[in-house]
Amino acid sequence: MRKLACTIIALAIATPAMANEVNIYSSRHYDTDDALYNKFTEQTGITVNRIEDDADILIERIKSEGELSPADVLVTVDVGRIIRAEDADILKPLASAAASEKVPAELHDDGDLWVGVTTRARVIFYDKNDVTEPPQTYAELADPKYKGMVCTRSSSNVYMLSLMASIIENDGEEAAKAWAEGVKNNFARDPAGGDTDQLRGLLSGECDIVLSNHYYYARAFRKEVEGLTDGVDQIGWVFPNQADRGTHINISAVGIVKHAPNEDNARTFVEYLLSPGAQKLLADGNDEFPVVDGVAPSEAVQNLGDFKRDSLPLAQFAPTVARAQEIYNEVGYK
Repeated sequence: MRKLACTIIALAIATPAMANEVNIYSSRHYDTDDALYNKFTEQTGITVNRIEDDADILIERIKSEGELSPADVLVTVDVGRIIRAEDADILKPLASAAASEKVPAELHDDGDLWVGVTTRARVIFYDKNDVTEPPQTYAELADPKYKGMVCTRSSSNVYMLSLMASIIENDGEEAAKAWAEGVKNNFARDPAGGDTDQLRGLLSGECDIVLSNHYYYARAFRKEVEGLTDGVDQIGWVFPNQADRGTHINISAVGIVKHAPNEDNARTFVEYLLSPGAQKLLADGNDEFPVVDGVAPSEAVQNLGDFKRDSLPLAQFAPTVARAQEIYNEVGYK
């Protein structure tokens, strides 16, 4: 009886690993991702089970589940968040030739723990009615001539932290601190809301110049966005730093969970995300940029035009993000 009980327990533990499935913990929450998962199942026969939540919540859940976690794949929507997963020691090497060969090196983790599957650009938007000479670089956002005109998200937002990390890496801490203080001095209001709120602020007259990921703007062309679509023609944009290092980019990223019970299926899913069809679904679903050559972005994104992107390896942000928040705090950037 004792031996039988042990066998039953062993089978219960092993069953998830033997199932033809993949368990995805994702902080992406776009309706179009349903088609992405359905296509994967059609092509491979692998059933997709998914849990969607904030990335920090998912990371803590995986940590607390430990070796018994059912999670196979973690998907995040910012490099700062996938770096948090890396720091939490919940990922294992991708060990995928497709990921290594198809994706530019700057969008990989040095230790092969994650890879970008789409990119997003951090763009300067402005009110064309009020601003005739918009900033052409991130540094110019701190120019006193824009005093009382600039709106951003809170400094604790991962997009703002990633941008600050890139400034630290490119220009050094002293320049980064001066930049943060200069932007703070140019605030039209205290930081508040998300990227869509920054863009709405241009139309309401609350802001003249804002920072936003490009797709929040592109989305307003593709579908109705309350408080934005009707006035979208009033908004101009600048891809910053085109004369030097290029525009800061971020990623949607994917990693295989350290104790994945369905590791082979997880790797199959990662490689599927880098196929042309999946790249198109991923990019079009949120108006992001594909990472694989030969796949065109959505029509709304194409309207923004081509740009030079910063080639700084995103993995370099790992030791810098914490310092980014400290610098914001030191200058009183809320």
